[in-house]
Amino acid sequence: MATLLYRLGRGALRRRRLVVALWLVVLVVAGLAAATLRGPTASNFTMPGTESQRALDLLADQFPAASGATGTIAVKAPADGQLATPQGQAVVQELVQQASTLPGVVGAVNPLQVGAVSPNGRYALVQVQFATGGDDVTDEQRTAYEQVGAAAKAQGWQVAPGGEVLGGEPEIGSTEALGVLVAAIVLIITFGSLVAAGMTMLNALIGVGAGMAGLFALSGVVQLTSTAPILALMLGLAVGIDYSLFITSRHRQNLLDGLSPEEAVGRAVGTAGSAVVFAGATVVIALAGLAVVNIPFLTVMGLAAAGTVTVAVLVAITLQPALLGFAGRRVLPRRLRAVPTDGTAAQEDDADVIDRPAAATTPTTDDRNGFGFRWARLITRFRVPVILVGLLGLGLLALPTPDMRLALPGAATAAVGSPARVANDLTVEGFGAGFTGRLAVVVAGDTPQATAAAVPQVTALLQRTENVLAVAPPQLSPDGRTALLGVVPKTGPTDEATETLVHDIRGAVSGIPDADVLLTGVTAIGIDVSEKLSDALPIYLLLVVGLSVLLLMLVFRSLLVPVKAALGFLLTVAATFGITVAVFQQGHLADLVGLDTPGPLISFLPILLIGILFGLAMDYEVFLVSRMREDFVHGETARQATISGMGHGARVVTAAALIMMSVFGGFVFLEDPVIKSMGFALAIGVAIDAFVVRMTIVPAVMSLLGDRAWWLPRWLDRALPNVDIEGEGLRTHLEDRTPTRV
Repeated sequence: MATLLYRLGRGALRRRRLVVALWLVVLVVAGLAAATLRGPTASNFTMPGTESQRALDLLADQFPAASGATGTIAVKAPADGQLATPQGQAVVQELVQQASTLPGVVGAVNPLQVGAVSPNGRYALVQVQFATGGDDVTDEQRTAYEQVGAAAKAQGWQVAPGGEVLGGEPEIGSTEALGVLVAAIVLIITFGSLVAAGMTMLNALIGVGAGMAGLFALSGVVQLTSTAPILALMLGLAVGIDYSLFITSRHRQNLLDGLSPEEAVGRAVGTAGSAVVFAGATVVIALAGLAVVNIPFLTVMGLAAAGTVTVAVLVAITLQPALLGFAGRRVLPRRLRAVPTDGTAAQEDDADVIDRPAAATTPTTDDRNGFGFRWARLITRFRVPVILVGLLGLGLLALPTPDMRLALPGAATAAVGSPARVANDLTVEGFGAGFTGRLAVVVAGDTPQATAAAVPQVTALLQRTENVLAVAPPQLSPDGRTALLGVVPKTGPTDEATETLVHDIRGAVSGIPDADVLLTGVTAIGIDVSEKLSDALPIYLLLVVGLSVLLLMLVFRSLLVPVKAALGFLLTVAATFGITVAVFQQGHLADLVGLDTPGPLISFLPILLIGILFGLAMDYEVFLVSRMREDFVHGETARQATISGMGHGARVVTAAALIMMSVFGGFVFLEDPVIKSMGFALAIGVAIDAFVVRMTIVPAVMSLLGDRAWWLPRWLDRALPNVDIEGEGLRTHLEDRTPTRV
């Protein structure tokens, strides 16, 4: 693979104008396709096969009027008892009439007629039924709904439209640009060259632009969840900058070693590019592997992010060498650029420097007194204490992990001041938390008589179930075969008691004869999704860990190195989960991340975090340990090889980790708690894996294992294919041919 990439890099540099033109065409075509073919994103999380989803499908088939999205308008009068006065009743009646005539609304229920009024006569809830599901409600309809009640507000009443209909797509604002800005600063400091930093950033932005445009173009035929594009952008930016950084860094090192720009870029793509392809492949495999848990919306999210990572890899190994060809030796700091042999100024045409080797007096980058070497010597010297302290520290960080609770996002944890949060808080204030997580029981019989006989039995069982506050009268479909009963729990939608109630209700009504009784509603759907994701988590974790051992065994021809890497990955995941639970669920230091209300983690965060961190962890593992193996194979002792690998890779891995942390951290500033938690968890995970696991515990363990780290049974060595990540085949190829430009 290294030899093939070497040729690809040189070819891209030679035909750099064609390569750049082709990528610009791809970017423009993808952008036009996105503008014309883009479809809406989904804010709901369906789960085929669950009882709650079967109930929704049944309603859509037999009771369409009750299958659309619902809204709840919370109303608060200026004083207690005012809803019982003629003036108050007139205000409510006018509000109901206005809601009933909104575009897309089937009807609204007067709370005075159904008893949806608080005991003190000050609060009321107006139920609004839309004709279509939440994802089909247009922005115009949603805006009109949010603005209802202007006349009542003018009279001093509080009117807060809420409910599932308010679910929408998270907005990307200017705060994420802070992460990109920090990444640019890190690149400038790392390279000491505006040209190198700007080229690396430009390359990554073109890649993420093409990837995101392609994703939005596909959204017209594939339904995306609202968080899928955010995840794809987040990951595409981070890996795009990192992959370009790896190749540019190796190219600069090759230039300083005296190679011509063409040969330098060829070897950079052949070596660092091999690591990029491997790292990108692991991320893609891990994300695409989300399909094995058989959860449609998660599969789409994984494939969307995998697509942007694939584009980032292709851009790094094709467009990056082309751009490096235009830059020549200007990617180096001015003081390290080669001095032309004819004594002319350094203002050269790009083509003039492609074939000319650097001056023989160019300084080397192999400074064994640098921070990376000094850190590695310190770690290997005190390896046992370092390992013990590292394990103890990560273990302490992981302590909150067993307390992790999962749920779908709800209005209770929405940003303070948002319409959904205002309506939720007003409802809780007037009626209690249970009214924000109402359940729906669907009773379906083969005949109207069967349904009519089953409904009283179901109602009685529901009323006797612990933690049920109220059961609403049934609504019947036009043919009388389907009935819908509303159930109000005493506790909120994300409360553990509500989760228990869902199971209790299903157990209580399971034996009703001659009728299907199914429990659904937003709360029940969230519980079903969370439970299925929790059940899939151990299977996916086992798959990812097994994959990491296999892939690293192929790369490093070792048994212990893959096992060590997999255990390090598990430490990263456990500590990341622990910190995220402590902040976002338990509320410790929540103010530092701008979190208004702690609550359960979003259901898909753990499984998604495992997939992404797996790929990033393998990225740093390969970049550091491959150099250790390369030096060990060429005669250095295990300890010397460990120090050398760390010394050469520490600077680049540090820069790469800081860049990823900056990009992911930029999303923490968003108000949406789901995106905020994703950005926070990924940034913390990268920090732990790069600085604690890969750059501290790994070299300590490698020096402790010594030569045993590279042991592999002969029969297994013969059975495993040689993927040549370190470029040994390329080195042989270069030694066999006669160099022409070096």
